[in-house]
Parts: sequence; C-alpha cells; structure tokens
Amino acid sequence: MKVCLRPILALLPALLLAACATPRSVAQSAPTPSAPAAAPAATPAAAPATAPQPEPPTPFDLERPDIVAWIAAVSARHAIPAGELRSLLAGGRRQPAILAAISRPAESVMTWWQYSERLVVEQRIAEGAEFWRTHRARLEAVSARTGVDAAYLVAIVGVESSYGRRAGTWRVLDALMTLGFDYPRRSTFFLSELEQFVLLARDERLDLAATLGSYAGAMGAPQFMPSSYRRLAVDGSGDGRRDLFRNWDDVFSSVANYFVASGWKRGAPVLTEATAPEAVFATLDRRNLDLKDTAASLRARGVRFDPTISDETPLILIPAEQRDGPGVRVGFANFRVITRYNRSILYAMAVHDLAEALRARVEAPAG
Repeated sequence: MKVCLRPILALLPALLLAACATPRSVAQSAPTPSAPAAAPAATPAAAPATAPQPEPPTPFDLERPDIVAWIAAVSARHAIPAGELRSLLAGGRRQPAILAAISRPAESVMTWWQYSERLVVEQRIAEGAEFWRTHRARLEAVSARTGVDAAYLVAIVGVESSYGRRAGTWRVLDALMTLGFDYPRRSTFFLSELEQFVLLARDERLDLAATLGSYAGAMGAPQFMPSSYRRLAVDGSGDGRRDLFRNWDDVFSSVANYFVASGWKRGAPVLTEATAPEAVFATLDRRNLDLKDTAASLRARGVRFDPTISDETPLILIPAEQRDGPGVRVGFANFRVITRYNRSILYAMAVHDLAEALRARVEAPAG
C-alpha cells in the first residue's frame, strides 16, 4: 500500500512524502488505505516569520452534543457500552496543529517533475533496493500468490513510510477525534474512521491510546486508514493477527490484497511513455483517474506510443510536465489501481517510477 483516500495532497510536501498518507476521498466502492486527498500535492508559500503557532492540545468536552450523539450511535450499532466508549474518548486530545496542517492552503500546484524529484531520489532507491534484498523471499512468495509485482509492493511502502521508518508520530485517537469533531468539511469521513478505529483496536488488540500514525489517522508501514485496515489487511504470517506495524508478511500481503481488490491484473503493464501534439496538452485533466480513452482514440488525436498496444485497450492520458515543457504518459488499468491507493496521478507515477528504478537496481549485475 497506500493511503492512494486520502486532496489533502495539497499539504506541505514534507507531510506528503513522510506519509503520503492523506487520501484521498474515500468512496465505499473504492477503499483507500490512508486519509483522503482532494488534489495533487502543492508547494506551499513560505510561512511568515510572525506566523502564529497552533494552540496547545486540550481534552475534548465529552458533554458536547455531537460527541454524546456519536457515542450513543456507535454504542447502539456495535453493542459497546456507552461508558466504555466515553472512557476511550476521554484519553483523546484536540490537536490544533493537525487542523492547521490539514487546512493550510496551497499556493501553487506541483508539477510532475517537481514531485518526481522529491520522491524518486537516490536515497529512496538505494534504501529500497537493500530493503528488497532483505525481504526477497517473502516478497517473491506474496507476488507469486497474488500476482502483484514485488517492485510495486516495495515502492508503496517506500513512498508511504520510507520502508516503515516514518509511519507517523501522531496518536491516531487524537487525529481522528480532532478531524471528526472539529473539521466540518470531512467530519463524516473521519467520524466513520474513528468508529472503525475503535472496532479495529478491539479486533487486533491495539492499544487505542498508544497507536501512532499520520496526522490524518493512517497507520503502519503501508499507511492504511482504519476502515481499509479492517477490510483489506491480511494475516500473511498466519499468527492470528494482522500487524501492519511490525510484521512484513502481513504488510506485503495486505498491500497486495488492496491492489487485487482494486483490480490489479497479473503481468499486465502499468505505464508507457508517449508524445502528443501541442493542442492535446490543453485538454489534459490531472484530476481524471479513469480509463476514458482507448489506444485507438488516443492515436486519432495524434498521441504516439507503443504501436504494439491493441486499439481497443482502455487507457488514461496523463499530463507529465517536464522541466523543459509539457509532457504526457499513457496509463493502463494497473495504473488506475495505484490511483485507488492514493487518488493522485502524481503519486501513481512516482510509485511506478520508483518500482522500475528499484527493479533495475536489484537486478543489476553485481560489481
């Protein structure tokens, strides 16, 4: 995984690169592993030297009508005593810093080459190649079983959490309560995730007060949101638990399961390079994540790419700006699968390019 929800990718690049973890608007028909995102990542303006600091965290007033109503509804749906839920929520803290981060406006949209140069870097490639070699046997086993290319499993955890080293420092309880009760734009989503988190903690024996994740509540090396964790995580090691924090068999199996559930096809291509006439660039929409074209329709518009791709193949034409001007690439159905993990074409291209760079590094002859 993958996170994908959450977009909130218009947050600080540092937040994006550390957790990428902010999906992505989550439709029930297309689960997302991390929090929702509404637009591709952006470059924020430099903060003024006198910018006010967020207020310190504070306890929630559990007598607030909205909190009382949430407790009553969750208690009724899941037969959890209201007093138990109150005790759980009593440990939560409202985090103004989270509200500041998620609400920070973007000044300009990041181009593909800017995004790529932040994510697909030598350090991430070198560390990922070593990570792949360390876990080669389990990666090959998961890939053989599910059909999901090992390179993409490694790339997902590389982008989401730097191979598990940066999986988030916020208490998930604080994040989901803060965004659920005090971020009206997405309160429905985050209150649902808070409910799922309570159930997840019961299912997987997590310490609700100690579990850490992203500022949007995504967890573990693949940065799954609680609903995706409950629905798509897999016990890959057979120990009776689904541990996305420490168990790499579970992590790889869960990311692969997420891909398969989103329509991944074994051995099918992901992305290919292309060129297009200047007139085509003005028609591109980076918000489009669907296979609206075919190879034939793109060729009719003057887009040039691999001639061996059959005319009826469903495709997506992707804007891929370069330093020296506009550019395009062509995505297949498996590319669309990656956008279900994080709803951004920039993210999906970065995962693909990192996967291919990792493959080249790992398969390169020694010496």
